[in-house]
Amino acid sequence: MPRIQVVPLLEVVRETPSTMTYRFRADLGGKPGQFLMVWIPRFDELPMAVSYFGAVKGITVRDYGDATHVLAAFNASDRIGVRGPYGNAFTLQGESVLAVAGGSGMASMIAAIEAFAQQGARVVTAVGAKTAEELLFVNRANGAGEVHIATDDGSRGFHGFAPALAEKLLDREKVSQIITCGPEKMMYAVVDLARRRSIPVQASLERYMKCGIGICDACALDDQLVCYDGPIFTGDQLAGSQDFGQFRRDKSGRRIPV
Repeated sequence: MPRIQVVPLLEVVRETPSTMTYRFRADLGGKPGQFLMVWIPRFDELPMAVSYFGAVKGITVRDYGDATHVLAAFNASDRIGVRGPYGNAFTLQGESVLAVAGGSGMASMIAAIEAFAQQGARVVTAVGAKTAEELLFVNRANGAGEVHIATDDGSRGFHGFAPALAEKLLDREKVSQIITCGPEKMMYAVVDLARRRSIPVQASLERYMKCGIGICDACALDDQLVCYDGPIFTGDQLAGSQDFGQFRRDKSGRRIPV
């Protein structure tokens, strides 16, 4: 089992009004799509995707709840704990990829987008956000391939949601596979689109986690665990799911609507 490493933050970068990147050095490996359990001292431990690999790692986090709000006040030299990486990774299938991201979902996918491009794949990214100022990692994705933008309010790019933009792109372009991460209702639409068009798809799911190693059952998805069996699930795995796009569990273990 990976041990926890307490590390100082080297850099804190504001990516959008609601999203920050935290850079640090830690003796851990990992592949795009895997996650870390990140300890916010004196407060909580949360699962977070790795948005930067290499000698200096990075996590990119949206300020959306009590724990992430505490983390948003951290500065360079403040210390966090990290353990992992856990879970499975995105895998490249074929020669072309459509990446469909919504909001902070780009934090889970950007390393895969870059890795697939480095492996010689053609990568087209459809990235969506509520408004232009919340778009995440557009420049990094541009460096790895072609980028198309959707905003809910029409402030930049396509006026609408990322799945609708993805469907327009698929009308004109054939791809070998689709990868997606974002709000679960969005991913549900993307997986449905992929399956209707017989395109292999991988989705990075998020659930509440306490342990990250398959013990606590907090991240149950039907009869699977997101931390152990995921977080990357294929369209075939999700096809028969009664939870995907419908239900998750809260801190007490109750099944609640997504």
